[in-house]
Amino acid sequence: MNKQKRVEILTRLRDNNPHPTTELNFSSPFELLIAVILSAQATDKGVNKATDKLFPVANTPEAIYALGVDGLKEYIKTIGLFNSKAENIIKTCKELIEKHGSQVPEDRAALEALAGVGRKTANVVLNTAFGHPTIAVDTHIFRVSNRIGFAPGKDVVKVEEKLNKVVPAEFKVDVHHWLILLGRYTCVARKPKCGSCIIEDLCEFKDKTEI
Repeated sequence: MNKQKRVEILTRLRDNNPHPTTELNFSSPFELLIAVILSAQATDKGVNKATDKLFPVANTPEAIYALGVDGLKEYIKTIGLFNSKAENIIKTCKELIEKHGSQVPEDRAALEALAGVGRKTANVVLNTAFGHPTIAVDTHIFRVSNRIGFAPGKDVVKVEEKLNKVVPAEFKVDVHHWLILLGRYTCVARKPKCGSCIIEDLCEFKDKTEI
């Protein structure tokens, strides 16, 4: 795919959704961090149901740490892998209190040092909480980038590197959200809804559908 086509794709996505953001509910960098940790192998809708009950009760490192692992599990037990997530979140809260003054660090290395936080989670927090032009590659972005020919790569790191290389600076802060939403609602895994896609004529997917 050439630069001109990529720019046209990004321009259409921007025109359609000028101010995209995550579908996770949050009101602070800390709430976002917890929500993203919980979202691994879970849906945003499922995470929101849990955090809508959790955050009114506990939405600071101190408050969640005070719940303890078992107390936290009561709020997040509807989410996949909740046992390990509860343990990681309690560890993360402890580290935030002891090492970062209870604040979410605006630094990749510091974020990735927290329990339960990998590269993708760090990218989401840096991008969505702090406005950094980072691109978090999840399963949706990986699929869309390869399927439409926008930024093909054999793994998520390769796709992230390619996106960072080919996405112009003016689009970088928002491209993560546009591609996720495209993959979540239109360019879906089993049967993409090509006929209702705003970039269908620009996409290089060979097996387009009419739906």
